[in-house]
Amino acid sequence: MNLAFPSPEFDDAVAAVCHGSATEAEMRALNELLRNDLGARDGYLLRVELHSRLASNPDLFTRDGAGTEDCRLEFVNPGNERRRRGRVPALPRTRRQRAVMLALAAGLAIAAGAVWKLWFSAPGIPSGTTSSAVAVLTRSVDARWSEGTAQPAVGNALEPGWLRLESGLAQVVFYSGARVVIEGPAVLRLVSATEAVLDLGRLLAEVPEPARGFRLGTKHLSVVDLGTSFGIDAAQRQTEVHVFQGEVKMVAGSRPEQTLQESQGAVVEADAPPRLITANAAVFYSMFSFQQRSTASEAFRYEQWQFRKARLNQDPSLLVHLAFEDSGRTEWTLANTAVHGQSVREAVIVGCARTEGRWPEKPALEFQSVNDRVRLVVPGEFESLTLSAWVCVLGLDRQFNSLFMCDGFAPGTIHWLIRNDGVLGVTVFGDGDRDFQIIASPRVLMLDQLGMWLHLAVVLDGASGRVVHYLNGEPVSEHALRIGPPFRIGAAELGNWNAQRGPLPAPALIRNLSGAFDEFDLFGRALSATEIHERYAHGKP
Repeated sequence: MNLAFPSPEFDDAVAAVCHGSATEAEMRALNELLRNDLGARDGYLLRVELHSRLASNPDLFTRDGAGTEDCRLEFVNPGNERRRRGRVPALPRTRRQRAVMLALAAGLAIAAGAVWKLWFSAPGIPSGTTSSAVAVLTRSVDARWSEGTAQPAVGNALEPGWLRLESGLAQVVFYSGARVVIEGPAVLRLVSATEAVLDLGRLLAEVPEPARGFRLGTKHLSVVDLGTSFGIDAAQRQTEVHVFQGEVKMVAGSRPEQTLQESQGAVVEADAPPRLITANAAVFYSMFSFQQRSTASEAFRYEQWQFRKARLNQDPSLLVHLAFEDSGRTEWTLANTAVHGQSVREAVIVGCARTEGRWPEKPALEFQSVNDRVRLVVPGEFESLTLSAWVCVLGLDRQFNSLFMCDGFAPGTIHWLIRNDGVLGVTVFGDGDRDFQIIASPRVLMLDQLGMWLHLAVVLDGASGRVVHYLNGEPVSEHALRIGPPFRIGAAELGNWNAQRGPLPAPALIRNLSGAFDEFDLFGRALSATEIHERYAHGKP
């Protein structure tokens, strides 16, 4: 038997699955189709989810009037839990019965619409605007921000407000397309996507044509860019403007607007009239060389990481270290570089695409489809475990988005994941079918962190009976561990999950990650908070 999507036969097969009446031939054909057709998988998930929600809300269907006693419908959820029993009667022939059936059908349509809306606006799923950001911090070199103020990291969205840079260089790209580099000490206020105020310090601006009209003010003047490159040096008593390309319009106090052409500049002091000067690029040399310095800084950070990676590999408790740049015996295997983790020689890449990691020179693996995964087998039993990974999350497409999961639900195994509402979670399984513990953090992953490299870690300390979730080197939640050691890994996957459960692919059993990994560690002990912070500090781009 073969199925196509979309087709009436596909709809009938899914309905049969939902009602528990599918034949073996239908199940095999459906499985084959779902393995190979992404559209069919999405259609299947939508139908099963809709059916499950309707089945779990029997109060949506009311009995009112004669002829409805026999209109009981049988609903079976994806786990085959029988919700309601009964039979579907033959089509009524009387006018009253037809009216009742039409009312019931209308009620079903309304209920389906309500469930559809509920499905796409389920509680906990972030939706709508989450910030009023106007720019993004794209690069920095030796940047040190003032204590007690915003401490933005590269990739952070920036909302209106003050940036106080004590030393180093930082590049801010406004959503309008304007790009500025500031050199510390500097104080810059972001006003909107098209305006900023430099209270103190030096700034170099590049304004392409789409950002024409970008406005930058100081205590002494206001500059409107006309698609150009210019620099500003703002001090307490005076401001200098240097135009390197194109032209700008300058207004100083209540004086008439003045145009500065390429190679021209001006000095404005308090109430004195502007004094024309020749633009001096040497004043902004460090900012003109910012790109080269940034590239050199990234290369240096990468070299530092490689040195620390070599030291890390000597840790006797390190079971698995995948850096995604060390191939195994073939192109589609990854070498485990942990010196003492020889029981796990390599991991196998299934699908996935190679991409750029935390630094331009460093490779990573991107997970996109439901087929993408990295498989490995870790033998042994452990009193404690620590999992650590550098991950770039591109989307939270599933209810559960896999980070690292053991196959199935065997005693002592774990599932590490991100929920679709940004919550970090780890599940520990005990000896019985219903013996498991779900340990969830508060919501910590926000929409504006998608596309950024994040360091995630979880520590299961069997000796103290504690579990701690970490984000970027900082603990975000701590919990009591009810299920004790020994913990086991066995067969497991990065970025996906082998459910090892029957032929029915229920929605919650599809847990592939949309994102990328560029480092993964598995320790057979509980790392301290200091060690986790060091893993982050030494590896952050």
